[in-house]
Amino acid sequence: MQDSILTAVFLPLALAFIMLGMGLSLSIKDFKNIFVYPKAMILGLTNQLILLPIFGFALAQVFGLTGAMAVGVMILAACPGGATSNLITHLSKGDIALSISLTAVSSLITIITIPIIVNFAIAFFGEEGSIKLPVLETIIQIMGVTVVPVSIGMFLKKRFPILAIKADRPVRIASAVIFAAVLIAAILKERDSIVEYFILTGPIMLSLNVLTLIVGFFLATVFLLPKRQRLTVSIESGIQNGTLGIMIAATLLKNSEMTIPIAIYSLIMFITSAVIIFWANKKKA
Repeated sequence: MQDSILTAVFLPLALAFIMLGMGLSLSIKDFKNIFVYPKAMILGLTNQLILLPIFGFALAQVFGLTGAMAVGVMILAACPGGATSNLITHLSKGDIALSISLTAVSSLITIITIPIIVNFAIAFFGEEGSIKLPVLETIIQIMGVTVVPVSIGMFLKKRFPILAIKADRPVRIASAVIFAAVLIAAILKERDSIVEYFILTGPIMLSLNVLTLIVGFFLATVFLLPKRQRLTVSIESGIQNGTLGIMIAATLLKNSEMTIPIAIYSLIMFITSAVIIFWANKKKA
């Protein structure tokens, strides 16, 4: 019953709260930035929506993952960037407007791409007999915990700008605490096998994180983006919405084993994020 309450009630509400907080920092202008920064936006979205799932699939094949673990990798790879990527971009002195815009647009697009990619992974990696994501129902559910609260946050920012500014920092802190709680809960659920799972999926998730960060920065450099945008595209390529991934695995698919690669990736991305923040600030000093 506790697990059912956690996955059916607390986890979606936690994600909705985090997305509400993200909405407090968004405005319609952020969606218009796709026309202001067309090259950076197209490159960032290509990395996020196309290259990341391809890398996830290729690495799962290279490392020989199958079943629930491989599907967990693909769930993570299908997720958009989250509020965490915006925070890391801010701390790294990247282009925060571009970061927020990429997160907002990718969050809208992945509502449609997530069920397609995840169902492909379920069929390919041998989990099709027991589970499947219903496309329309999944789109509606993901909208309910992402688009709707983000829209409410945007409305509150426009209607009560001073309140939104005052609430932004406390909500960010609360979101970080909630994300940590979700992460810990996912790990504790599989605590008896966590070491085995970390040995199994740790190398692939580290490879995926580092690869996407490096490729994002490299491509942004090749396409001659300004330094701040190179950093931002890199961060948006490698920092994923782990809370959404865990919700898809635990709540929609009801498979706690699939949450493990996502939880491990979330831990790893915090470590690499700390390195990025240190490197970016040291370079600017």
